Parts: sequence; structure tokens; C-alpha cells
Amino acid sequence: MSKELKTGIISLAIIALGIWGYNFLKGQNIFSPSSRYFFVEYENINGLSEASIVTINGLQVGKVDQITFNPKPDKKGSLLVKMSIDDDFKFSKKSVAKIYSAGLMGGQNLAIIPNYEGENAISGDYLNGDIESDLFSSVGEKLNPIQAKLESVLVHVDSLVIGLNSTLDKDARKSLNRTMVGFEATMRNVNATISSVNKLLSENKSNLSATVENTKKITDNFTKVSEDLAKANLGETVKKLEQTLQNANSLLATIKSGKGTMGKLLSDDQLYTNLNNATKEMEELLREMKLNPKRFVHFSLFGKKPKPYNQENNNKNISNQ
Repeated sequence: MSKELKTGIISLAIIALGIWGYNFLKGQNIFSPSSRYFFVEYENINGLSEASIVTINGLQVGKVDQITFNPKPDKKGSLLVKMSIDDDFKFSKKSVAKIYSAGLMGGQNLAIIPNYEGENAISGDYLNGDIESDLFSSVGEKLNPIQAKLESVLVHVDSLVIGLNSTLDKDARKSLNRTMVGFEATMRNVNATISSVNKLLSENKSNLSATVENTKKITDNFTKVSEDLAKANLGETVKKLEQTLQNANSLLATIKSGKGTMGKLLSDDQLYTNLNNATKEMEELLREMKLNPKRFVHFSLFGKKPKPYNQENNNKNISNQ
């Protein structure tokens, strides 16, 4: 192989590697082309960019390929997002493609909220679009109406002050001016407090995000526990336990009243006395067999008879042989 051919092969390999690296940095993998494409229409993409990832239930399954203005005349100004999905996961056309914040440092991703009702979505279909508000957007949306109301109140207060200046005397105006000065100081304190709150939110973005995530996990765990309790059929279990306790109470009542074998064993004094006497007699018999075994097992060539039972020796534990 000549040097020129080796140089050409190495050059082609470098060019191919460069093309692959460029496409990889753009989020495209030329060795694993996407098999399905879907489109979503948005009025505002909220910072979504090409090469943003596409997820299903948190798993990356594709990416955003292209973002263009919608060419349809009746939807002029809206944006058309084209995304590719590598996975063959099935979902219906009613599924929603939601733009969500990728993190507190910025950036947006696209999540498909799968829906399994109806006809399955195929390559080229349009999905419904939605945008998820992040934590700081939600705070801003809640503070904006308060700010507007506060500005409206200040305008009315200013008009009221002008009217009072035209009607009140000099001393009253001075007193009112002092009141307004105090009110302005209060407003400055309010502004300082709002600034402190904004700074606190900015410095604790990660902590707030972690807190929200932990709260979501706790809620999911409570939901799972509630479902498990609902499936456990506690009412039927309690009912069976009550029935078992009633049967046990009936059995104890029967035993206590002296009915049945167990009741007679526990309540019949004569039976206890007989058992006690039988035990004593058995004890004496065993002692007699131990002290005088020849009375029970006797063998003699000369016909010698064993001595008779002696109650006194037996009580003293003395052999009678």
C-alpha cells in the first residue's frame, strides 16, 4: 500500500470522525437515525432550543430536531417544533408534549405525557402542546397582581393627598406631610423586604427545588400507601376478626359454665380429687415396685414366697425383702 493511499484513508477517517463529532454535539447520532417524527404547535416555546432532549416518564427517548415558524396562514406567528423519537414506546394521539424546565440554571426540555386511550400515534402526527410553569414563574405570576393593586392604591392615595392639601390648613398639611413621610418610609421598608425575599429565592433555588421534589415524593408515597390500604380490604378483615373473637368468647363461656369435656375438667372438683388420689396410689405402687421388686417378678427353685406388703416399711422407704 502506497503512502498516498494510506494518507487518503487517514484523511477520510478524520473527516468522517469530524462529521460524526459535529452531529453528536448537535445532539444527532448518524449511526442510530430516528425512526419516528412528531410535530407540536406552540405560541411560545419558553426558551426551548434545538437538540433539547425529549423524555417519557423521565427516560430520554429522543431530541428536538427543528423549530420553525408555522407556515399555515391561519396560524401565523406560532411555532412548530419537530422532534424525533428513537424508542418504539407506543402512545396515543391524545398524548401531550409539555415543555418543562431542565434545571434552576436554565434550559428547557420536552416531556411527552403519554396517553393510552384511542388510536396510537404514528410518525408525522401532531401532538398537543403544553408549557409547565417553573417555580420562579409561578412566584412572579402571584406577585404581579399584588404589585398592580399596590400601584393602584398609591395612585388613589396621591389623589387624596392633593385634595387634602387644597382643603386643609397649614398645620393640618404639616401633620399630613409627616404622615406621608412615615408612609414613604414604610414603603421603602416594604421594598427592601421584597428585595430581600427575591434575593433569598435567588440564593436558595437549589434548596427550593429539592424541597419541592421531596414534597412530591412524599405525596406519591402517601398515595401509594392509600392505594395499598384500599386494596387490603380492611373492612372484611376486621369483620372476620370480630367473628373470631365472638367464637372465642362463646367457647370460653361454654368452658366456664362447665359444659363439654374441657368445662368438666376445669370445674368438676370430684374429678380433681379422683385424679389426685390416683396419682398418690400410682406413686405408692412405683415405690413398692422399687423397694420390693420380688413381689412383682418372683423366681425361686425352692418355692420361697415373697414377703407380703408392709405399709409402714413402704412409707419409710425401706425394702421388705
